[in-house]
Amino acid sequence: MLYYMGIDVGTTGCKTVIFDQDGSEYGEAYREYPVICTMPHQAEQDAEQVFAMLIQTMSEAVSKAGVRSVEALSISVQGDAVMPVDSDYQLLHPVILGMDYRPNEQCMEYRKEQDEWKLYEITGQPLHPINMMAKIMWFYKKCPEIAEKAYKFITYGEFILKRLGGEAVIDDTMASRSMGYDILERCWSEQILKTMCIPKEQLSDVCRSGAAAGKMNRALAEQIGLQNCPILIAGGHDQPMGAVGAGVIREGMALDSTGTAEVLSTAYQEIKINRNMHDCFYSCYFHAVPNLYFSFAHMQTGGILQRWYRDTFGYKEAVEAEKLGRNFYEYAQAKCKNEPSSVLVLPHFNGSGTPLCDMDSKGAIAGLTLSSTRHDVLKGILDSLCYELRTNLEAMQRSGIVINELRAAGGGARSSMWLQTKANILGTVIKTMESKEAGCLGAAVLAAAGTGFYRSVEEACKKMVRTAGRYEPEPDMQKRYHEKYEVYLELYGSLKAINRRLG
Repeated sequence: MLYYMGIDVGTTGCKTVIFDQDGSEYGEAYREYPVICTMPHQAEQDAEQVFAMLIQTMSEAVSKAGVRSVEALSISVQGDAVMPVDSDYQLLHPVILGMDYRPNEQCMEYRKEQDEWKLYEITGQPLHPINMMAKIMWFYKKCPEIAEKAYKFITYGEFILKRLGGEAVIDDTMASRSMGYDILERCWSEQILKTMCIPKEQLSDVCRSGAAAGKMNRALAEQIGLQNCPILIAGGHDQPMGAVGAGVIREGMALDSTGTAEVLSTAYQEIKINRNMHDCFYSCYFHAVPNLYFSFAHMQTGGILQRWYRDTFGYKEAVEAEKLGRNFYEYAQAKCKNEPSSVLVLPHFNGSGTPLCDMDSKGAIAGLTLSSTRHDVLKGILDSLCYELRTNLEAMQRSGIVINELRAAGGGARSSMWLQTKANILGTVIKTMESKEAGCLGAAVLAAAGTGFYRSVEEACKKMVRTAGRYEPEPDMQKRYHEKYEVYLELYGSLKAINRRLG
């Protein structure tokens, strides 16, 4: 039996899972860490603390799995986090996370002076403060002494590979979503970097996702309980890595991943660079699977909106669920009617994600009467998240991206009511996955393929990734939800001016 380690380093926590060559899970461990937010729009992190907790998860997962040898490991990492380091790869500043929006000022300046469409045409990335190059421009504007001193600006991928004993290379999924990489020429774009005043020498060498990047340091391997030194395989951005873990490796497939927020990600064979993609803020970058491209839609709310319901309306049910030993969300959803809610919710409680990307938009609950119940509100929340997902599916179709198979992962994939509602509103079959750890499994798939045990990522997926459940649209319900969706489409526009005035 051969074993592979899949690592997922997210924004608020990291997880390690040990898999065998068939994709069966043996041991897992998770740790949480903080995000530093002491001023508006700031989101920073202590990378050394993250790495220390990652080592803890690796050690615990190895111990739980009862293994003494792991063939290889790979890493799924949060996107767009940037850190400056010196020539010894020691940190010069805390990590600036993707969710740090302080570089918005630099993006606005760039928009005034440069051709925003040209940027998208070359890099496949819409101008946005989330991206790596926006963060580096911020360093040069706000912390010039650090920027000029920096040997490299790196992501978590390079940082972890280096700390584990490997080469500090950036994989092509991360490079191609940086806003500084030419996706046609497959190299850092000197033309774009020049407009941003960013020296190419401060960026890492690029390798393909799935390439070998050295071996784990022996002392570190012994520390986590291994007798061998696993091969380190370059991983990728968490969205394509999760897609690999869900078997989204062909054109026409998509993954709906629901956690705190909700992400719809998809693969396709040819580069999609068009005005509709740009205007909807859809990136076009490399998939972790060779010869495929990748895009995703991001909805600002998902599970966090149900948490808001729990904390605002659900105290009684939370107490009842705890007494019964049941999950709150499962218990509360069981009290909802299995039909379109009588109330309509605009789920922009944290602004709007794609395709609108209107951070001034706000949430709303419309259609309330004296007969409305809190369960109508909860079902309205579930419905609204599905309506929002449908707007993105339709926007992607207008961009030339066809999706005919949808798979579900994340916390939302555990909710039967939510999944059935999605199938009815989207009008498509939705499949759930056997492994709920799509990011870690995607990393393990790359590790198994990267070492040559499987001839390709596709072959590794065929052996290691399995679906579990299936939800099909119900024709009568589909018609009723479509009627409500037509009304939902008018809600944002009707409230836009009011939300601006409330802003």
